Amino acid sequence: MTSTDTLTRSRPTGFDGSGGRGRRARQTPKGRQVDTDALAEIQALLVDRPRRRDLLIEHLHLIQDKYGYLSAAHLAALAAEMKLALAEVYEVATFYAHFDVVKEGETPPPAITVRVCDSLSCAMAGSERLLEDLTAKYGTDVRVIRAPCMGACDVAPVVAVGHVQTFHADVAKVAEAVKKNEHAHAATPGKSFEIYRSEGGYALLKSCLDGARTREEMIKAVDDSGLRGLGGAGFPTGRKWTFVRAEKGPRLMAVNGDEGEPGTFKDRYYLGRDPHRFLEGMLIAAWVVEAKEIYFYLRDEYPELRLMLLEEIEKVEAAGLTPHTRIHLRRGAGAYICGEESAMIESIEGKRGLPRHRPPYVAQVGIFGRPTLVQNVETLFWLRDIITSGATWFTSQGRHNRKGFRSFSVSGRVNNPGVKLAPAGITMRELINEYCGGMQDGHEFKGFLPGGASGGVLPESMADIPLDFGTLEPHGSFVGSHAVVILSDKDDMKAVALNLMKFFEDESCGQCTPCRVGTEKAVKLMEQGPWNESLLNELSTAMRDASICGLGQAAPNPLQSVMKHFPEDLKKPLKGW
Repeated sequence: MTSTDTLTRSRPTGFDGSGGRGRRARQTPKGRQVDTDALAEIQALLVDRPRRRDLLIEHLHLIQDKYGYLSAAHLAALAAEMKLALAEVYEVATFYAHFDVVKEGETPPPAITVRVCDSLSCAMAGSERLLEDLTAKYGTDVRVIRAPCMGACDVAPVVAVGHVQTFHADVAKVAEAVKKNEHAHAATPGKSFEIYRSEGGYALLKSCLDGARTREEMIKAVDDSGLRGLGGAGFPTGRKWTFVRAEKGPRLMAVNGDEGEPGTFKDRYYLGRDPHRFLEGMLIAAWVVEAKEIYFYLRDEYPELRLMLLEEIEKVEAAGLTPHTRIHLRRGAGAYICGEESAMIESIEGKRGLPRHRPPYVAQVGIFGRPTLVQNVETLFWLRDIITSGATWFTSQGRHNRKGFRSFSVSGRVNNPGVKLAPAGITMRELINEYCGGMQDGHEFKGFLPGGASGGVLPESMADIPLDFGTLEPHGSFVGSHAVVILSDKDDMKAVALNLMKFFEDESCGQCTPCRVGTEKAVKLMEQGPWNESLLNELSTAMRDASICGLGQAAPNPLQSVMKHFPEDLKKPLKGW
Protein backbone atom coordinates (compact mmCIF):
# COMPACT_ATOMS: atom_id res chain seq x y z
CA MET A 1 0.00 0.00 0.00
CA THR A 2 1.40 3.39 -0.96
CA SER A 3 1.47 6.40 1.32
CA THR A 4 -1.19 7.99 -0.89
CA ASP A 5 -3.49 5.02 -0.39
CA THR A 6 -2.97 5.26 3.35
CA LEU A 7 -3.92 8.94 3.42
CA THR A 8 -6.96 8.31 1.28
CA ARG A 9 -8.25 5.41 3.33
CA SER A 10 -7.66 7.12 6.68
CA ARG A 11 -9.53 10.31 5.75
CA PRO A 12 -13.11 10.20 7.18
CA THR A 13 -15.89 10.85 4.70
CA GLY A 14 -19.02 12.76 5.68
CA PHE A 15 -22.54 12.07 4.41
CA ASP A 16 -22.27 15.13 2.15
CA GLY A 17 -18.94 14.10 0.65
CA SER A 18 -17.14 17.02 2.25
CA GLY A 19 -14.64 14.91 4.12
CA GLY A 20 -16.09 15.82 7.50
CA ARG A 21 -18.31 13.78 9.83
CA GLY A 22 -21.70 14.94 8.69
CA ARG A 23 -20.71 18.60 8.24
CA ARG A 24 -22.25 20.52 5.41
CA ALA A 25 -19.95 21.88 2.72
CA ARG A 26 -19.24 25.63 3.16
CA GLN A 27 -21.23 27.62 0.64
CA THR A 28 -19.16 30.83 1.00
CA PRO A 29 -15.54 31.64 1.82
CA LYS A 30 -14.57 32.14 5.44
CA GLY A 31 -14.74 35.63 6.94
CA ARG A 32 -17.02 38.62 6.40
CA GLN A 33 -18.74 38.55 3.03
CA VAL A 34 -18.62 41.58 0.76
CA ASP A 35 -21.96 43.31 0.28
CA THR A 36 -22.49 43.98 -3.43
CA ASP A 37 -24.12 47.37 -2.82
CA ALA A 38 -21.26 48.47 -0.53
CA LEU A 39 -18.72 47.32 -3.12
CA ALA A 40 -20.46 49.35 -5.80
CA GLU A 41 -20.39 52.41 -3.56
CA ILE A 42 -16.66 51.98 -2.88
CA GLN A 43 -15.94 51.57 -6.58
CA ALA A 44 -17.95 54.73 -7.31
CA LEU A 45 -15.86 56.64 -4.74
CA LEU A 46 -12.50 55.39 -5.92
CA VAL A 47 -13.32 55.54 -9.65
CA ASP A 48 -9.91 55.29 -11.37
CA ARG A 49 -7.79 56.02 -8.30
CA PRO A 50 -4.96 53.53 -7.80
CA ARG A 51 -5.66 50.72 -5.34
CA ARG A 52 -2.12 50.83 -3.92
CA ARG A 53 -1.53 49.85 -0.28
CA ASP A 54 -0.01 53.24 0.60
CA LEU A 55 -3.26 54.98 -0.38
CA LEU A 56 -5.36 53.14 2.21
CA ILE A 57 -5.67 56.15 4.53
CA GLU A 58 -6.56 58.44 1.62
CA HIS A 59 -9.33 56.03 0.60
CA LEU A 60 -10.60 55.80 4.19
CA HIS A 61 -10.88 59.59 4.18
CA LEU A 62 -13.02 59.43 1.03
CA ILE A 63 -15.47 57.10 2.75
CA GLN A 64 -15.51 59.13 5.98
CA ASP A 65 -16.10 62.38 4.08
CA LYS A 66 -18.91 60.89 2.02
CA TYR A 67 -20.84 58.94 4.66
CA GLY A 68 -19.68 60.48 7.95
CA TYR A 69 -18.40 57.17 9.31
CA LEU A 70 -16.78 53.88 8.26
CA SER A 71 -19.28 51.03 8.24
CA ALA A 72 -18.34 47.37 8.51
CA ALA A 73 -19.75 46.78 5.04
CA HIS A 74 -17.68 49.57 3.48
CA LEU A 75 -14.49 48.42 5.20
CA ALA A 76 -15.00 44.87 3.94
CA ALA A 77 -15.67 46.19 0.44
CA LEU A 78 -12.59 48.43 0.55
CA ALA A 79 -10.44 45.50 1.68
CA ALA A 80 -11.71 43.40 -1.22
CA GLU A 81 -11.23 46.21 -3.73
CA MET A 82 -7.66 46.88 -2.56
CA LYS A 83 -6.90 43.14 -2.20
CA LEU A 84 -5.97 43.59 1.47
CA ALA A 85 -6.79 41.50 4.51
CA LEU A 86 -9.76 42.95 6.35
CA ALA A 87 -7.68 42.92 9.55
CA GLU A 88 -5.17 45.30 7.91
CA VAL A 89 -7.91 47.75 6.98
CA TYR A 90 -9.50 47.56 10.44
CA GLU A 91 -6.26 48.08 12.34
CA VAL A 92 -5.51 51.24 10.35
CA ALA A 93 -9.05 52.62 10.49
CA THR A 94 -9.31 52.15 14.26
CA PHE A 95 -5.87 53.65 14.96
CA TYR A 96 -6.69 57.21 13.86
CA ALA A 97 -8.98 59.48 15.88
CA HIS A 98 -10.71 61.08 12.91
CA PHE A 99 -12.07 57.81 11.56
CA ASP A 100 -15.38 56.69 13.07
CA VAL A 101 -15.58 52.92 12.70
CA VAL A 102 -19.09 51.54 13.17
CA LYS A 103 -19.18 47.80 13.72
CA GLU A 104 -21.96 45.61 12.42
CA GLY A 105 -25.11 46.15 14.46
CA GLU A 106 -23.90 49.42 15.99
CA THR A 107 -25.75 52.71 15.52
CA PRO A 108 -23.92 55.21 13.30
CA PRO A 109 -22.99 58.54 14.93
CA PRO A 110 -25.21 61.60 14.41
CA ALA A 111 -24.73 63.52 11.17
CA ILE A 112 -22.97 66.37 13.00
CA THR A 113 -19.99 65.96 15.33
CA VAL A 114 -18.80 68.79 17.56
CA ARG A 115 -15.22 68.46 18.79
CA VAL A 116 -14.20 70.61 21.75
CA CYS A 117 -10.47 71.07 22.20
CA ASP A 118 -9.38 70.12 25.71
CA SER A 119 -5.66 70.84 25.41
CA LEU A 120 -3.98 73.24 27.82
CA SER A 121 -4.58 76.65 26.21
CA CYS A 122 -8.23 75.83 25.52
CA ALA A 123 -8.71 74.36 29.03
CA MET A 124 -7.35 77.61 30.48
CA ALA A 125 -9.87 79.49 28.33
CA GLY A 126 -12.84 77.48 29.67
CA SER A 127 -13.23 74.55 27.28
CA GLU A 128 -14.17 72.08 30.02
CA ARG A 129 -17.19 74.16 31.01
CA LEU A 130 -18.02 74.67 27.34
CA LEU A 131 -17.91 70.92 26.78
CA GLU A 132 -20.40 70.38 29.60
CA ASP A 133 -22.73 73.12 28.31
CA LEU A 134 -22.70 71.80 24.74
CA THR A 135 -23.30 68.22 25.87
CA ALA A 136 -26.29 69.37 27.91
CA LYS A 137 -27.62 71.46 25.02
CA TYR A 138 -27.52 68.82 22.30
CA GLY A 139 -27.99 65.51 24.09
CA THR A 140 -27.88 62.75 21.47
CA ASP A 141 -28.98 64.84 18.46
CA VAL A 142 -25.46 66.13 17.90
CA ARG A 143 -22.38 64.23 18.98
CA VAL A 144 -20.25 66.35 21.31
CA ILE A 145 -16.80 64.95 22.13
CA ARG A 146 -13.49 66.20 23.47
CA ALA A 147 -10.52 66.46 21.12
CA PRO A 148 -6.80 67.21 21.37
CA CYS A 149 -5.06 70.39 20.19
CA MET A 150 -6.39 71.76 16.90
CA GLY A 151 -3.52 74.13 16.11
CA ALA A 152 -5.35 77.37 17.01
CA CYS A 153 -4.22 77.93 20.60
CA ASP A 154 -4.02 81.72 20.19
CA VAL A 155 -7.79 81.92 19.63
CA ALA A 156 -8.86 79.53 22.40
CA PRO A 157 -11.21 77.96 23.15
CA VAL A 158 -11.59 76.21 19.80
CA VAL A 159 -14.46 74.00 18.67
CA ALA A 160 -14.69 72.12 15.38
CA VAL A 161 -18.12 71.50 13.90
CA GLY A 162 -17.39 68.83 11.36
CA HIS A 163 -14.17 70.16 9.90
CA VAL A 164 -14.89 73.87 10.35
CA GLN A 165 -13.34 75.47 13.41
CA THR A 166 -14.93 78.15 15.58
CA PHE A 167 -12.49 80.45 17.38
CA HIS A 168 -13.06 82.06 20.79
CA ALA A 169 -15.96 79.63 20.93
CA ASP A 170 -19.01 79.87 23.16
CA VAL A 171 -22.36 78.10 23.09
CA ALA A 172 -23.95 80.72 20.81
CA LYS A 173 -21.14 80.61 18.23
CA VAL A 174 -21.13 76.83 18.17
CA ALA A 175 -24.93 76.73 17.81
CA GLU A 176 -24.66 79.01 14.77
CA ALA A 177 -21.96 76.78 13.27
CA VAL A 178 -24.09 73.68 13.88
CA LYS A 179 -27.00 75.39 12.16
CA LYS A 180 -24.88 76.16 9.08
CA ASN A 181 -23.11 72.79 9.13
CA GLU A 182 -20.65 74.00 6.51
CA HIS A 183 -17.98 71.85 4.97
CA ALA A 184 -14.42 73.13 4.73
CA HIS A 185 -13.71 75.43 1.83
CA ALA A 186 -10.36 76.39 0.37
CA ALA A 187 -8.61 79.25 2.13
CA THR A 188 -7.40 82.10 -0.06
CA PRO A 189 -3.61 82.18 0.21
CA GLY A 190 -2.18 85.39 1.63
CA LYS A 191 0.08 85.46 -1.41
CA SER A 192 -1.10 83.62 -4.51
CA PHE A 193 1.14 82.01 -7.11
CA GLU A 194 0.73 84.94 -9.47
CA ILE A 195 1.64 87.56 -6.86
CA TYR A 196 4.53 85.51 -5.47
CA ARG A 197 5.99 84.98 -8.97
CA SER A 198 5.63 88.68 -9.86
CA GLU A 199 7.70 89.57 -6.78
CA GLY A 200 10.61 87.36 -7.81
CA GLY A 201 9.36 84.12 -6.37
CA TYR A 202 10.73 80.85 -7.77
CA ALA A 203 13.74 82.68 -9.27
CA LEU A 204 16.08 80.81 -6.92
CA LEU A 205 14.49 77.48 -7.82
CA LYS A 206 14.80 78.31 -11.53
CA SER A 207 18.48 79.10 -11.10
CA CYS A 208 18.94 75.67 -9.55
CA LEU A 209 17.03 73.88 -12.29
CA ASP A 210 18.89 75.81 -15.00
CA GLY A 211 22.30 74.87 -13.62
CA ALA A 212 23.29 78.35 -12.42
CA ARG A 213 23.62 76.99 -8.87
CA THR A 214 25.34 73.87 -7.61
CA ARG A 215 24.11 71.56 -4.90
CA GLU A 216 27.34 71.98 -2.96
CA GLU A 217 26.84 75.77 -3.04
CA MET A 218 23.35 75.44 -1.60
CA ILE A 219 24.47 73.10 1.17
CA LYS A 220 27.29 75.48 2.13
CA ALA A 221 24.92 78.46 2.28
CA VAL A 222 22.59 76.61 4.62
CA ASP A 223 25.49 75.29 6.69
CA ASP A 224 26.96 78.78 7.09
CA SER A 225 23.62 80.17 8.25
CA GLY A 226 23.32 77.59 11.01
CA LEU A 227 19.72 76.83 10.02
CA ARG A 228 18.35 73.99 12.12
CA GLY A 229 15.22 71.88 11.93
CA LEU A 230 12.43 73.98 13.42
CA GLY A 231 9.98 71.15 14.06
CA GLY A 232 11.46 70.42 17.47
CA ALA A 233 14.67 68.39 17.17
CA GLY A 234 16.85 71.25 15.91
CA PHE A 235 19.14 69.08 13.76
CA PRO A 236 21.40 71.16 11.45
CA THR A 237 19.74 71.29 8.03
CA GLY A 238 22.88 71.34 5.89
CA ARG A 239 24.27 68.31 7.68
CA LYS A 240 21.00 66.43 7.15
CA TRP A 241 21.15 67.18 3.42
CA THR A 242 24.71 65.85 3.29
CA PHE A 243 23.75 62.63 5.10
CA VAL A 244 20.84 61.94 2.73
CA ARG A 245 22.90 62.71 -0.37
CA ALA A 246 25.51 60.22 0.79
CA GLU A 247 22.95 57.41 0.49
CA LYS A 248 22.45 55.55 -2.77
CA GLY A 249 19.41 56.69 -4.77
CA PRO A 250 16.63 56.80 -5.60
CA ARG A 251 15.94 59.15 -2.69
CA LEU A 252 12.64 60.52 -1.42
CA MET A 253 11.52 63.46 0.70
CA ALA A 254 8.86 63.83 3.41
CA VAL A 255 7.54 67.12 4.75
CA ASN A 256 6.19 67.09 8.29
CA GLY A 257 3.14 69.36 8.44
CA ASP A 258 1.53 67.44 11.30
CA GLU A 259 2.22 69.94 14.09
CA GLY A 260 0.20 68.35 16.89
CA GLU A 261 2.20 69.60 19.88
CA PRO A 262 -0.20 71.48 22.21
CA GLY A 263 0.59 75.15 21.84
CA THR A 264 2.01 74.92 18.29
CA PHE A 265 0.40 76.66 15.32
CA LYS A 266 3.24 78.39 13.42
CA ASP A 267 3.17 76.08 10.40
CA ARG A 268 -0.52 76.84 9.93
CA TYR A 269 0.25 80.55 10.16
CA TYR A 270 2.97 80.51 7.49
CA LEU A 271 1.18 78.15 5.10
CA GLY A 272 -1.92 80.32 5.17
CA ARG A 273 -0.09 83.58 4.50
CA ASP A 274 2.70 82.69 2.08
CA PRO A 275 2.41 79.10 0.86
CA HIS A 276 4.69 79.55 -2.15
CA ARG A 277 7.66 80.63 -0.07
CA PHE A 278 7.35 77.23 1.60
CA LEU A 279 6.72 75.38 -1.66
CA GLU A 280 9.80 76.94 -3.27
CA GLY A 281 11.92 75.93 -0.28
CA MET A 282 10.50 72.41 -0.49
CA LEU A 283 11.31 72.09 -4.19
CA ILE A 284 14.83 73.47 -3.65
CA ALA A 285 15.53 70.93 -0.90
CA ALA A 286 14.22 68.13 -3.14
CA TRP A 287 16.55 69.32 -5.90
CA VAL A 288 19.55 69.39 -3.57
CA VAL A 289 19.12 65.79 -2.38
CA GLU A 290 17.73 64.65 -5.75
CA ALA A 291 14.48 63.38 -4.26
CA LYS A 292 12.33 61.96 -7.03
CA GLU A 293 9.13 62.20 -5.00
CA ILE A 294 7.90 64.49 -2.19
CA TYR A 295 5.28 63.38 0.34
CA PHE A 296 3.79 66.36 2.16
CA TYR A 297 1.97 65.09 5.27
CA LEU A 298 -0.52 67.73 6.47
CA ARG A 299 -2.71 67.78 9.60
CA ASP A 300 -6.31 66.78 9.02
CA GLU A 301 -7.26 69.68 11.31
CA TYR A 302 -6.26 72.08 8.50
CA PRO A 303 -8.72 71.12 5.72
CA GLU A 304 -8.92 74.64 4.28
CA LEU A 305 -5.13 74.71 3.87
CA ARG A 306 -5.18 71.32 2.18
CA LEU A 307 -7.72 72.42 -0.43
CA MET A 308 -5.80 75.65 -1.05
CA LEU A 309 -2.48 73.81 -1.38
CA LEU A 310 -3.95 71.37 -3.90
CA GLU A 311 -4.88 74.34 -6.11
CA GLU A 312 -1.57 76.16 -5.66
CA ILE A 313 0.56 73.05 -6.23
CA GLU A 314 -1.32 72.47 -9.47
CA LYS A 315 -0.30 75.98 -10.60
CA VAL A 316 3.34 75.31 -9.74
CA GLU A 317 3.30 72.07 -11.72
CA ALA A 318 1.59 73.75 -14.68
CA ALA A 319 4.34 76.39 -14.70
CA GLY A 320 6.95 73.68 -15.25
CA LEU A 321 8.66 74.16 -11.89
CA THR A 322 8.63 70.50 -10.85
CA PRO A 323 10.54 68.64 -13.59
CA HIS A 324 12.86 67.10 -11.00
CA THR A 325 10.27 65.68 -8.60
CA ARG A 326 6.63 64.83 -8.01
CA ILE A 327 4.53 66.19 -5.13
CA HIS A 328 2.04 64.03 -3.18
CA LEU A 329 -0.13 65.83 -0.62
CA ARG A 330 -1.09 63.32 2.06
CA ARG A 331 -3.71 63.85 4.74
CA GLY A 332 -3.21 62.98 8.40
CA ALA A 333 -6.07 61.46 10.36
CA GLY A 334 -5.73 62.73 13.91
CA ALA A 335 -2.67 61.15 15.53
CA TYR A 336 -0.11 63.25 17.42
CA ILE A 337 2.38 60.41 17.23
CA CYS A 338 2.64 60.97 13.48
CA GLY A 339 4.63 64.11 14.20
CA GLU A 340 7.47 61.68 14.97
CA GLU A 341 9.27 61.22 11.66
CA SER A 342 9.26 57.43 11.45
CA ALA A 343 5.62 57.21 12.57
CA MET A 344 4.75 59.79 9.90
CA ILE A 345 6.50 57.64 7.30
CA GLU A 346 4.52 54.59 8.40
CA SER A 347 1.33 56.65 7.96
CA ILE A 348 2.44 57.85 4.53
CA GLU A 349 2.79 54.17 3.61
CA GLY A 350 -0.86 53.66 4.63
CA LYS A 351 -0.19 51.98 7.97
CA ARG A 352 -0.73 52.69 11.65
CA GLY A 353 1.56 55.48 12.87
CA LEU A 354 3.87 53.33 14.96
CA PRO A 355 7.40 54.70 15.47
CA ARG A 356 10.18 52.54 14.11
CA HIS A 357 13.15 51.24 16.05
CA ARG A 358 16.39 52.97 15.10
CA PRO A 359 18.91 52.43 13.60
CA PRO A 360 18.49 52.39 10.68
CA TYR A 361 17.53 56.06 10.53
CA VAL A 362 15.05 57.44 8.03
CA ALA A 363 17.87 59.14 6.14
CA GLN A 364 18.99 55.60 5.33
CA VAL A 365 15.73 53.64 5.27
CA GLY A 366 12.67 55.85 5.03
CA ILE A 367 9.58 55.82 2.81
CA PHE A 368 9.24 52.48 1.00
CA GLY A 369 12.70 51.57 2.29
CA ARG A 370 14.42 54.40 0.41
CA PRO A 371 16.73 57.11 1.87
CA THR A 372 14.43 59.95 2.88
CA LEU A 373 14.96 63.61 3.72
CA VAL A 374 12.47 64.71 6.39
CA GLN A 375 11.93 68.45 6.87
CA ASN A 376 9.56 70.63 8.85
CA VAL A 377 7.33 73.25 7.17
CA GLU A 378 8.95 76.29 8.79
CA THR A 379 12.50 75.10 8.04
CA LEU A 380 11.64 75.02 4.34
CA PHE A 381 9.78 78.33 4.59
CA TRP A 382 12.99 80.26 5.39
CA LEU A 383 15.27 78.56 2.87
CA ARG A 384 14.77 81.04 0.03
CA ASP A 385 15.41 84.11 2.16
CA ILE A 386 18.47 82.62 3.85
CA ILE A 387 20.11 81.60 0.57
CA THR A 388 19.31 84.76 -1.39
CA SER A 389 20.05 87.20 1.44
CA GLY A 390 23.10 85.30 2.63
CA ALA A 391 24.15 83.61 5.81
CA THR A 392 25.33 86.91 7.31
CA TRP A 393 21.81 88.35 7.07
CA PHE A 394 20.46 85.44 9.11
CA THR A 395 23.27 85.15 11.64
CA SER A 396 23.33 88.92 12.29
CA GLN A 397 20.01 88.58 14.08
CA GLY A 398 19.68 87.24 17.58
CA ARG A 399 20.18 88.17 21.22
CA HIS A 400 22.31 87.02 24.13
CA ASN A 401 24.98 85.44 21.91
CA ARG A 402 22.49 83.44 19.85
CA LYS A 403 22.13 83.72 16.07
CA GLY A 404 19.13 83.90 13.76
CA PHE A 405 15.44 84.29 14.52
CA ARG A 406 12.72 81.98 15.77
CA SER A 407 8.96 81.76 15.36
CA PHE A 408 7.26 81.43 18.74
CA SER A 409 3.65 80.21 18.93
CA VAL A 410 2.44 82.09 22.01
CA SER A 411 -0.82 81.40 23.85
CA GLY A 412 -2.11 81.58 27.39
CA ARG A 413 -2.30 84.54 29.79
CA VAL A 414 -0.93 87.32 27.55
CA ASN A 415 -2.72 90.24 25.94
CA ASN A 416 -1.60 89.54 22.38
CA PRO A 417 -1.09 85.83 21.64
CA GLY A 418 -0.08 84.58 18.20
CA VAL A 419 2.98 83.73 16.11
CA LYS A 420 5.85 86.04 17.07
CA LEU A 421 8.95 86.24 14.88
CA ALA A 422 11.65 87.20 17.37
CA PRO A 423 15.44 87.03 17.70
CA ALA A 424 16.90 83.69 18.68
CA GLY A 425 17.96 83.82 22.30
CA ILE A 426 15.26 86.24 23.41
CA THR A 427 14.19 85.62 26.99
CA MET A 428 10.65 84.75 28.01
CA ARG A 429 10.27 88.01 29.89
CA GLU A 430 11.37 89.98 26.82
CA LEU A 431 9.03 87.97 24.60
CA ILE A 432 6.04 88.66 26.84
CA ASN A 433 6.71 92.37 27.30
CA GLU A 434 7.98 93.30 23.83
CA TYR A 435 5.95 91.02 21.57
CA CYS A 436 2.83 89.96 23.48
CA GLY A 437 1.63 93.18 25.13
CA GLY A 438 2.37 91.91 28.64
CA MET A 439 0.26 89.76 30.91
CA GLN A 440 -3.53 89.92 30.89
CA ASP A 441 -5.09 92.25 33.43
CA GLY A 442 -5.42 90.62 36.83
CA HIS A 443 -2.87 87.91 36.04
CA GLU A 444 0.57 87.68 37.56
CA PHE A 445 3.27 85.80 35.62
CA LYS A 446 3.91 82.47 37.34
CA GLY A 447 5.35 80.00 34.85
CA PHE A 448 5.59 78.96 31.21
CA LEU A 449 5.89 76.09 28.78
CA PRO A 450 8.86 76.92 26.53
CA GLY A 451 8.40 74.04 24.10
CA GLY A 452 4.87 72.70 24.23
CA ALA A 453 3.71 69.73 26.25
CA SER A 454 7.04 67.93 25.85
CA GLY A 455 9.24 70.79 27.03
CA GLY A 456 8.16 70.85 30.66
CA VAL A 457 6.98 73.76 32.82
CA LEU A 458 9.41 76.37 34.11
CA PRO A 459 8.86 79.02 36.82
CA GLU A 460 8.90 82.79 36.40
CA SER A 461 12.33 82.85 38.05
CA MET A 462 13.77 81.27 34.87
CA ALA A 463 12.18 83.81 32.53
CA ASP A 464 15.53 85.52 31.88
CA ILE A 465 17.23 82.48 30.35
CA PRO A 466 17.76 82.84 26.56
CA LEU A 467 15.29 80.73 24.60
CA ASP A 468 17.08 78.59 22.04
CA PHE A 469 18.39 75.12 21.35
CA GLY A 470 20.68 73.95 24.12
CA THR A 471 19.93 76.70 26.65
CA LEU A 472 17.16 74.97 28.63
CA GLU A 473 18.43 71.40 28.63
CA PRO A 474 20.52 71.94 31.80
CA HIS A 475 17.24 72.76 33.56
CA GLY A 476 15.45 69.62 32.37
CA SER A 477 13.58 71.41 29.60
CA PHE A 478 13.94 72.35 25.93
CA VAL A 479 12.55 74.85 23.44
CA GLY A 480 11.46 72.18 20.92
CA SER A 481 9.00 73.59 18.40
CA HIS A 482 8.94 76.96 20.24
CA ALA A 483 5.36 76.43 21.44
CA VAL A 484 5.00 78.84 24.36
CA VAL A 485 2.11 78.77 26.84
CA ILE A 486 2.14 81.48 29.51
CA LEU A 487 0.75 80.60 32.96
CA SER A 488 -0.34 82.91 35.77
CA ASP A 489 -1.12 82.87 39.46
CA LYS A 490 -4.68 81.86 38.49
CA ASP A 491 -3.44 78.50 37.16
CA ASP A 492 -3.03 75.35 39.24
CA MET A 493 0.27 73.75 38.21
CA LYS A 494 -0.94 70.30 39.23
CA ALA A 495 -3.86 70.74 36.84
CA VAL A 496 -1.45 71.89 34.13
CA ALA A 497 0.69 68.75 34.51
CA LEU A 498 -2.38 66.49 34.65
CA ASN A 499 -3.84 68.03 31.49
CA LEU A 500 -0.59 67.40 29.63
CA MET A 501 -0.24 63.84 30.94
CA LYS A 502 -3.81 63.04 29.85
CA PHE A 503 -2.86 64.30 26.41
CA PHE A 504 0.09 61.91 26.27
CA GLU A 505 -2.09 59.06 27.55
CA ASP A 506 -4.63 59.63 24.77
CA GLU A 507 -1.99 60.04 22.08
CA SER A 508 0.26 57.10 22.98
CA CYS A 509 0.34 54.76 20.01
CA GLY A 510 0.32 51.79 22.40
CA GLN A 511 3.27 50.02 20.80
CA CYS A 512 5.49 49.94 23.89
CA THR A 513 4.46 49.10 27.45
CA PRO A 514 6.40 51.85 29.29
CA CYS A 515 4.53 54.59 27.42
CA ARG A 516 1.14 52.89 27.04
CA VAL A 517 0.87 51.77 30.64
CA GLY A 518 3.09 54.45 32.16
CA THR A 519 1.00 57.40 31.02
CA GLU A 520 -2.20 55.70 32.18
CA LYS A 521 -0.77 54.93 35.63
CA ALA A 522 0.66 58.44 35.93
CA VAL A 523 -2.75 59.98 35.23
CA LYS A 524 -4.39 57.85 37.93
CA LEU A 525 -1.71 58.73 40.48
CA MET A 526 -1.90 62.45 39.61
CA GLU A 527 -5.68 62.50 39.95
CA GLN A 528 -5.29 61.23 43.49
CA GLY A 529 -4.07 63.46 46.27
CA PRO A 530 -1.61 64.08 47.66
CA TRP A 531 0.89 63.05 44.97
CA ASN A 532 3.14 60.12 45.77
CA GLU A 533 6.32 61.81 44.53
CA SER A 534 8.56 58.77 45.07
CA LEU A 535 6.29 56.51 43.01
CA LEU A 536 5.80 59.15 40.29
CA ASN A 537 9.57 59.62 40.03
CA GLU A 538 10.10 55.88 39.70
CA LEU A 539 7.42 55.67 37.02
CA SER A 540 8.94 58.63 35.16
CA THR A 541 12.36 56.99 35.11
CA ALA A 542 10.93 53.81 33.62
CA MET A 543 9.12 55.75 30.89
CA ARG A 544 12.19 57.80 29.99
CA ASP A 545 14.56 54.86 29.92
CA ALA A 546 12.43 52.27 28.15
CA SER A 547 10.00 54.02 25.77
CA ILE A 548 10.63 53.54 22.07
CA CYS A 549 10.19 57.15 20.94
CA GLY A 550 10.13 60.72 22.17
CA LEU A 551 6.48 60.68 23.23
CA GLY A 552 6.99 58.28 26.11
CA GLN A 553 10.44 59.65 26.87
CA ALA A 554 9.16 63.24 27.16
CA ALA A 555 5.76 62.54 28.74
CA PRO A 556 7.11 62.80 32.32
CA ASN A 557 8.68 66.24 31.68
CA PRO A 558 5.67 68.34 32.80
CA LEU A 559 5.14 66.14 35.85
CA GLN A 560 8.80 66.21 36.85
CA SER A 561 9.18 69.96 36.33
CA VAL A 562 6.08 70.78 38.38
CA MET A 563 7.34 68.66 41.27
CA LYS A 564 10.73 70.37 41.03
CA HIS A 565 9.75 74.01 40.46
CA PHE A 566 6.30 74.36 42.06
CA PRO A 567 6.42 72.45 45.36
CA GLU A 568 3.90 74.84 46.92
CA ASP A 569 1.24 73.72 44.42
CA LEU A 570 1.70 70.09 45.41
CA LYS A 571 0.34 70.86 48.86
CA LYS A 572 -2.93 72.25 47.49
CA PRO A 573 -5.95 70.22 46.32
CA LEU A 574 -6.36 69.82 42.58
CA LYS A 575 -8.74 72.51 41.33
CA GLY A 576 -8.43 72.78 37.55
CA TRP A 577 -10.19 75.57 35.66
